[in-house]
Amino acid sequence: MSTDKPGQEFSPSRPSRRGFLTASAVAAVAGATSIAAPGTAFADSGDAESASAWPPGPGNRIRPQAPSRELREILNDLDENRLRAVVQKLTTFGTRHTLSSQTDPVRGIGAARDWIFAAMQEIAAASNGTATVQMQGFTQPVSPNIPTPTVITNVIATIRGSVTPNRIFVITGHYDSRVTDLANFTSDAPGADDDASGVANVFELLRVFSTHQPKSTVVLAAVAGEEEGLYGSTFMAAQMKAAGADIQGMFSNDIVGSSTADDGTRDPHNVRLFAEGVPTSETPLQAAHRQLVGGESDSASRQLARFVTNVAANEHTDMNVRIIYRRDRYDRGSDHIPFLRNGYPAGRFTEPRENFAHQHQDTRLVNGVQFGDLIEFMDFDFLHRVVKVNASTLWSLANGPGTPKNVLIDDAVLTNQSTLHWDATGDPDIAGYEIVWRECTEPDWTHAIPVGNVTTATVPLIKDNTFIAVRSVNTAGMHSPVAFPTPNP
Repeated sequence: MSTDKPGQEFSPSRPSRRGFLTASAVAAVAGATSIAAPGTAFADSGDAESASAWPPGPGNRIRPQAPSRELREILNDLDENRLRAVVQKLTTFGTRHTLSSQTDPVRGIGAARDWIFAAMQEIAAASNGTATVQMQGFTQPVSPNIPTPTVITNVIATIRGSVTPNRIFVITGHYDSRVTDLANFTSDAPGADDDASGVANVFELLRVFSTHQPKSTVVLAAVAGEEEGLYGSTFMAAQMKAAGADIQGMFSNDIVGSSTADDGTRDPHNVRLFAEGVPTSETPLQAAHRQLVGGESDSASRQLARFVTNVAANEHTDMNVRIIYRRDRYDRGSDHIPFLRNGYPAGRFTEPRENFAHQHQDTRLVNGVQFGDLIEFMDFDFLHRVVKVNASTLWSLANGPGTPKNVLIDDAVLTNQSTLHWDATGDPDIAGYEIVWRECTEPDWTHAIPVGNVTTATVPLIKDNTFIAVRSVNTAGMHSPVAFPTPNP
């Protein structure tokens, strides 16, 4: 746990689906030299590891995607002291309970909301118009844990993409707080770890990303009403869905500021990423397809999580990302869930072992031991590494190619080969696509076969024996999350 003193107050500044393989794609599948240009991420055929696998199959082992020079600059620019300053400031509002005062200038959620908005605006002002900030307010009617109609306000920053602006990636933290008794909106509830830590992540990503220019749009939001029932994020996700937003990835950062559990055990180099399997929004037809072909662990959210481990668990973040195959923890949830309900791929970052002795406790002394979600229990070295994981993930998503859509695998004719079809992503810098595969007992994709810039490919893999999917690759060698196919009728 960090022992440094709190910092000073923060001042921010569809082509045809059934065409035959191209000659280059046939050559690649047959084991010829890679079709990719130098420096791309296309795998070469004939890998020794592949030859020793059972059953043997084409392609090379998938390797982690190395960060670009610009991403390394971004990671170096992330400032632990600024993270500390945001958390420190947010703990000074007494309580940030959703039902606390919205008009008091110094205490309550209204004061916190106004400070967040002003501070984000100050950061955006230095972006030369790249970033914008808005308040998204609505009145939540009487509902569970909301006894009277209550205004709930999200503060949302948007960095518009320079090439594919309609492709969107979202990261949130919630700024409301609570004590053990959820109905108690008057007692102090500093909410340092839950979830000023997540909001600080949003702030620092906004500060650094706004000085760069991602190709796709990045949305960074401090949401409210989380503790009472995910009300702020529910409204935000619904508004995006109604607008037809193409959200290709979303992450909630909720309780990401401590590496120490209630028994004193420290785990400073692991962060959990919760990712559901069978999608919350799955239709009966989709469920029937899944029952036919398997893929219970191949939801879009789990492909997104696997992407994270490929691009963000490395020496540059000094962090391991542990995927948890669940939507969220027992009896609880976070702001990724409304996005899942709306059919978007989403996950939740949280620390490896929570300190339940301090979480949601009233601020008080018990037998000489201080309780409460206080800044003193934070580990800012850990939070800094979590922010690096978020930055690596977000930058790699926003600057990589789009995830292929409408991916189908032929099953009308049974053969010992497999044919997939997909829609072109439309990226101007697309280099091509890769068929990825793994044994059905493997947790992650192990091999990639380059098939060129085509939208149909046949590979010498038995679909009954393996899981097969597709991802895109751009000219910089960056790849997209994997898209798992449904049967082609």
